Order: sequence, then structure tokens, then C-alpha cells
Amino acid sequence: MRLLKRWLAGVALMLALPVSAAVHAAQEVDKQTPWQGDLNARMAAIEEFFGGELGVYVQDLATGEAYSWRADQPWYLASLVKVPIAAQVLAERQAGTLTLEQRLTLTQSDFVDGAGPIIWHDPGARISIRYLLEQMIMVSDNTASDMLINRVGLDAVNARAQAMVAAGGGQPEHIGPITRLVGVRQGVYGQLHPDARTLGGMDFIALRQNQISQRPAALARALGISPEMLNQPDYDHAFDAYEATGENVGTLRAYGDLLASLEQGGLEDLNATQRETLLEIMRRTRSGEQRLKAGMGDAFSFAHKTGTQHRRTCDAGIAERVAAGSDGGPWVIVTCSRGPIAVSEHEHALTRVGEALRYSGALGAP
Repeated sequence: MRLLKRWLAGVALMLALPVSAAVHAAQEVDKQTPWQGDLNARMAAIEEFFGGELGVYVQDLATGEAYSWRADQPWYLASLVKVPIAAQVLAERQAGTLTLEQRLTLTQSDFVDGAGPIIWHDPGARISIRYLLEQMIMVSDNTASDMLINRVGLDAVNARAQAMVAAGGGQPEHIGPITRLVGVRQGVYGQLHPDARTLGGMDFIALRQNQISQRPAALARALGISPEMLNQPDYDHAFDAYEATGENVGTLRAYGDLLASLEQGGLEDLNATQRETLLEIMRRTRSGEQRLKAGMGDAFSFAHKTGTQHRRTCDAGIAERVAAGSDGGPWVIVTCSRGPIAVSEHEHALTRVGEALRYSGALGAP
């Protein structure tokens, strides 16, 4: 009921705001057109009622026109980093160094907490690269992600991400280093105590059984140290400190350029067949149904990837109109949020962003 009241109040404010509302200090645009002024007002209203911060980047790949709301600030990208992992797998498929039918052996050290089915397999299971690729993108399986990183190499994944940003016309240095997913846990808990960096996936699965407020104390017990020896007062501060390291962090504009390379090409070692394979899997993404897609509606096809972490969510992809012969697009859309603890509040905000993009004219005539 509280979320419904906030949503209704937000709608009322958006309807009341004039198109000529003052430009928000965080908003930047590449080219001012009428829909951008309307979108500014809508974004300000959504952000106010969300109670946190939003970042939005939209680019019409046909015209190059772009819109930015905090898009040049650094954002924690969460599982958005799995797109360049997938792209590197497919580049190696093109090179003939692997096939999607090849199977990798799941080991005890591969397990990472989070969504997806791979964590429920027994060690020793032989799993196809195709299945790992699909589960990594469609349901954001972390264990699948680390198995694929281990197959192609972390250096290659980071080189792929930077090459994709450059191919999309962006600045590669605006995407921070990508790590293994277990490395995220080591990095966050490592802000509480450096010895946490020696822990493995099963240790973090055990820590996750505790409520967030109890995890620092649980870590102290696991390390055999006094809670007074922890370097951060709570998990919130630990995650903020980890984000400040720059790992798995980037600007939304740079990530938009990365996505643009999937539509526009520009890399000889990632041809149209491999790019379309990835986009087709992204169209089947099952996470994030209550984010941008819910707001944009059925008129759009959205090949996307979501990300969810502590007080942070993202949703990013390439949107196209479903109806044949429709004008405009395709559009790269990248959104991230940070603030409330409840994922549902982030998802409601991103749904409202999707609606704002649709009704403002950012995605062509509403």
C-alpha cells in the first residue's frame, strides 16, 4: 500500500510538472530536443519519490542523439558485466577455440551465491558452455559466470569490454576492471577485514545465510577475530568502500557504447552471427520483468541484461519497436539506481523510467 501511494503521488507530480521545468543539476544532454525537456521533468519526479539516485543513458543508434541523466558519473554495474563475458565466449567460438557444445566440469571452488540453477548441481557435473552462457544472461547465474571467466580468462574479458566500448565510439577507460563474481564478495567483505579475501565461494554462501545486519559479526566469527577488529561499521559502509575501488564500475555512457557495438559491429573478431547469438539470448532474459520492460510495454522488444546488488540495481539493453515499419530506433538504454534496501522499490522506479521514456517521446512518437 505504501508503494502504491508513493507511485500515485509520483504520477500526480509528473503530470503537474511543466515541460519547461528547470534542468536538474545532474542532467546532461548531447542535443536538446523537445522530448528531452519533458523527460527531465519526469526523471526529477521519479527520483524524488524513489528516495535514491537514478542514472539513465539513452541513445538513438539511427541518429546518434543521446540523453544523459547522471550517465557520466561512475555507477556500480553489478551483473551488467556479464555481457562482455558472453561476448568473449562468442569471440572464441568464432575463432574456433571453443564450441558451445563443449562441457566444463563444475568444481567445488566454482560455486558462487546468487540466482540461477548451476549452484544446485553436484560437483563433477559436466555442463555445456551453451547452457552456462544462457543461464548467465537470462537469470544472471553467478556460478555460470565464473566458470566461463575461468574458461576464457579474466584478462581477455577485460580486453573485450574495452574493445567493445571503443568500437561503440566511447572511452574504454570509463569502464573499470571486471572481476570474477566471487571476487566481488572477496572485495566487499575484504573492506570489513583483509583476511576475507582468502575466503572461497562456499564461505560466502554460508555468510549469506545471515541477515545483512548480522553479516559483519558472522564474518568475524568465521575469521576467528573480534568484531572490534573490523574496519567498517556495517555492510552498507563496506559495500560503499568496495564500489569506491572502481571494480565493476563504469559510466552509463561507456556501457551504452559497449552495447552499441553489438548492434553496429566494428570488431572483426565478433561478427554479426556471434552478436546476434548474444542479442537473441538477451531477448530471452527472464530477470527484470518489472523494470524497464514493464514501463515500455509490449510495443518494444528489449534485448537486455539486469544487475542486482546491495541497494543497487541496473537494467540495460537495446530496444526496438515490434511493429514492422515503425519509425525510429533501435535505442540503447542503460539505467542504474542506488538507494533503498528493498529491490522492489528500485524495480518500481525503473518501471517508471521505462514509462517516462515511452511517453516523453524518447523512443519515438508515443
